[in-house]
Amino acid sequence: MMPISEASPTLSPFQHVRFCLRYPADCKSDPTETTTVELTAETLETIHRVNRDVNASIMPVGRSNAIADGGWTISPASGDCNDYAVTKRHELVRSGLPAKAVRLAVVKTTSGIGHLVLVVSTNKGDLVLDNLSETVVPWQLTKYHWVKIQSASDARFWFEVKPRGLLLSQVDRKIGSADR
Repeated sequence: MMPISEASPTLSPFQHVRFCLRYPADCKSDPTETTTVELTAETLETIHRVNRDVNASIMPVGRSNAIADGGWTISPASGDCNDYAVTKRHELVRSGLPAKAVRLAVVKTTSGIGHLVLVVSTNKGDLVLDNLSETVVPWQLTKYHWVKIQSASDARFWFEVKPRGLLLSQVDRKIGSADR
């Protein structure tokens, strides 16, 4: 499966900047870490367990005024998609997954609402952990429009996501045939 591809650098979500000030250890990158994790039965079980446990441990609330309530929070009693995603990332890194392989991503739902999910980059493709689903799925199987993703090399930086669909070779062929 094709991994998510980073495009141009873009601004970090404002609340992510605040999150990194509040939780600096969750925004550090170790240059020696790998950017993908080997997908073994044990790793997959850890990913499923964290998704399931975090989804069950946080009471869902509608999007609130994140500036007034302190912003993104790890392991709150109640929270929105942002709190679920940062908690899952924190727990997976604590479970031994490399931080560079566990990245936050901003998407838009089919109704156009902004949403934060967690992406685990594996040697068999990128998997999405989402508070709106108990199922962990490959990123291509979501119905989301992918907007931006945390950098694999530095957790403080973000990139736009290259659109899904045509592969570069297909684009080259289409451009080449249009020139004729």
